[in-house]
Amino acid sequence: MTREDPLRNFRYRLEIDQIQQAGFAEVAIGDLSNEPIEYREGDEVTTVRKLNGLTKYANVTLKWGVTSSSEVADWHQLVVDGATPLDEARRNVVIRLQDEAGQDKAAWELTKAWPCKYDPTDLNGKGNEVAIDTLELCNEGIKRIQ
Repeated sequence: MTREDPLRNFRYRLEIDQIQQAGFAEVAIGDLSNEPIEYREGDEVTTVRKLNGLTKYANVTLKWGVTSSSEVADWHQLVVDGATPLDEARRNVVIRLQDEAGQDKAAWELTKAWPCKYDPTDLNGKGNEVAIDTLELCNEGIKRIQ
């Protein structure tokens, strides 16, 4: 039987509806959780039953080096302006993890994602780092699709 090595976390790409951002330096996928509901009826044994409750999807954080492209910041501005319904700012986002040959091997899909926090880079005249912007995406679902 052939052994399959784990994929490395530094080869990935994003697909965001209608946005052609070249690349991202970091993508932090938040956790997914189901809140248990404890339930017990009076005539049952003293053990509490646990039922599944609300499913929560944490925000996803994107970081990228500032370039002349403002597409991602413009996406956030759609939400800030409130000129369009939120549904028009929602996008499907697919995060694709690749092997060393650049082939897609695993993927996660965010549904109805929209930017809820934008943190522009800090500037420092004595610094020597790349300017990094950060965007947090709220979403209504994260699902492993590959």
